[in-house]
Amino acid sequence: MRERLMVALDVPGQDEALGICQRIGNSAEWFKVGLRLFVAEGPDLIHQLTQTHQVFLDLKFHDIPNTVADAVISAGNLGVHMTNIHAGGGMDMMRAAASAASDFPEMKLIAVTVLTSSIMKPDQACREAVHRAAMARDAGLDGVVCSVHEVAAIKKECGINFLTVTPGIRWEGQAKNDQQRIADPGTAIRQGADYLVVGRPIIQASDPHAAAMEALSMMQRASR
Repeated sequence: MRERLMVALDVPGQDEALGICQRIGNSAEWFKVGLRLFVAEGPDLIHQLTQTHQVFLDLKFHDIPNTVADAVISAGNLGVHMTNIHAGGGMDMMRAAASAASDFPEMKLIAVTVLTSSIMKPDQACREAVHRAAMARDAGLDGVVCSVHEVAAIKKECGINFLTVTPGIRWEGQAKNDQQRIADPGTAIRQGADYLVVGRPIIQASDPHAAAMEALSMMQRASR
């Protein structure tokens, strides 16, 4: 299960990020670097993280097709193991991104469907997520970012091997913060999620390693 847990390093700088990484240790295979941390620290931090872990570079590229394709190439040259674009950019943009990613077979390219902070009604969010996932599949991408609540429908539409990466993971009464469509780790696994992105419940815990192990335990129990 540690290969399916992604810890989101949603912190302001390198020192704090590396400190969390050290405390978490080998309880997670993946670290996710988003806009805040990447803008602050850039490629140097990515190079450090890829020495010991797999890295999901979560920048949600969304621009004209050529610009996004160039950005995907830059991500591949950094050595990240996963990066993403926004499906809202349309089919031409996604196809250009997929073509660029083909030069980096070790890097998975996924598309954001509907943000878990969206205030869409659940049925509307599910329909839109499935529609955008099907577009991403047809464009040649490896999978999507979606909430746990859309995983089963996306797997049904796009196939069991189409990756689903699920943020919005909370448990035991934790605050939703800006997330709307949340679920606990066990539910995510039972729904068929391939990767669980967990940020604040781990990185803001008094003991991040213990929090990561708690998430892993719930994931493991759900997989039996």
